[in-house]
Amino acid sequence: MKKSVLLLLLFTCGVAKSQDTTRLSLLFLGDIMQHDSQIADAYDPVNKRFDYKPCFQYVKPFTESVDLAIGNLELTLAGPPHKGYPQFSAPDELLVALKDMGMDVLVTANNHCVDRGRRGLERTIEMLDSFDILHTGTFADEVEQLNLSPLLVEKNGFRLVLLNYTYGTNGLPVYKPNIVNMIDTAQIRSDLIRAKGMNPDAVIVFTHWGSEYQSLPSAWQKEVTRICFKHGAQLIIGAHPHVIQPMEWYREHNRLIAYSLGNFVSGQRKRYTDGGAMIRVELEKVKTADTVTTRIDSAAYILQWVYRDEAKNYYVMPVPVLEGKTHQYLSGDAAFTAYSTFVEDSRALLNKHNRDIPEIRTLPELNFEMDQNTSDTLGVRKIIQDQSNLRQLRDSPPGNRRGTFNLPMPAKASVVLDSSEIQKNDTVPRPKKRD
Repeated sequence: MKKSVLLLLLFTCGVAKSQDTTRLSLLFLGDIMQHDSQIADAYDPVNKRFDYKPCFQYVKPFTESVDLAIGNLELTLAGPPHKGYPQFSAPDELLVALKDMGMDVLVTANNHCVDRGRRGLERTIEMLDSFDILHTGTFADEVEQLNLSPLLVEKNGFRLVLLNYTYGTNGLPVYKPNIVNMIDTAQIRSDLIRAKGMNPDAVIVFTHWGSEYQSLPSAWQKEVTRICFKHGAQLIIGAHPHVIQPMEWYREHNRLIAYSLGNFVSGQRKRYTDGGAMIRVELEKVKTADTVTTRIDSAAYILQWVYRDEAKNYYVMPVPVLEGKTHQYLSGDAAFTAYSTFVEDSRALLNKHNRDIPEIRTLPELNFEMDQNTSDTLGVRKIIQDQSNLRQLRDSPPGNRRGTFNLPMPAKASVVLDSSEIQKNDTVPRPKKRD
């Protein structure tokens, strides 16, 4: 008996040593928009500059807690005059806040990507390059498209390939040599063949599609989904309807589809449009001596509501932050009613139509490395500040210079502190010039 146990233990240890398992966490966001009311909220008339960081302070721990955060940039960064609907041009300072909150990749193919013509499309790309934010979907020319579509994203030993397409550009022309990836099933098949040749661990297709304000996907969305899955996509993330649509995870086939994540941030206040969902996906890669297998290990969504307070300030509020504490954050009967309606509507839809994708209703885990012999409050507080870019009121942490703009120190963990103070000395970089 003892010999059998010993042999079993030795065999188990041998298997463990020959197998290497790694994980990668992803967070996908919906439509990032800037309407006139949001631009007005972000403007500080005293300093005569824009500041978007307060808007994202409550969602920041969620985007920081994952390895990669990916969202849909449904606007242009064409420079002044800054304007919302119908032809968007957001202030460059929006990117300061998006970078600060931990956004890694932004897709740009959507129906508003040529709102400001050729210059608007190209300047948007230049600004994203200046902030070292990966992007795909729109391109200055054919050479850039060949380099960035499919887009290879490498992180923690994983190789992800990302493709991005839109159904159209609101009838506005795409001026040569600019290129916008359109939803063309023949082209998508060709791109997916190229993607396979890049030896990816997973292929992601981010689509701008569907009918606005419809809570269920159309037959066309389902057909495009079928084609993408057939030719090698593992994850498909949808945008454009400005409302949440269902999510489905087919575990047996290692495939996931989120038809629409709704609005991550926007000025839309009508029912169903005043919020969205973030979907968190964990990939697991197992290496043995002979094989490498990557699969979707877990998937769940987080509801987030866009709050506009009585002073007309906007905040992206994850439901796990608000739940059970609404009176600490919201003010006025109208806000309570709108928030409750959004949560009830969203849960009713997703509880009925989702497949194997539940809701996350807890805050992100907090992990700090206490590598100092510190027990006093100030010492612990300093460690938290050193390992994150969050700080308490009136704190002034050391800055981190990157290129021609400032950001706080890179975060090593996520934590919610009693803080609303935002660093005021961030400056916007000049766009990188092309050769």
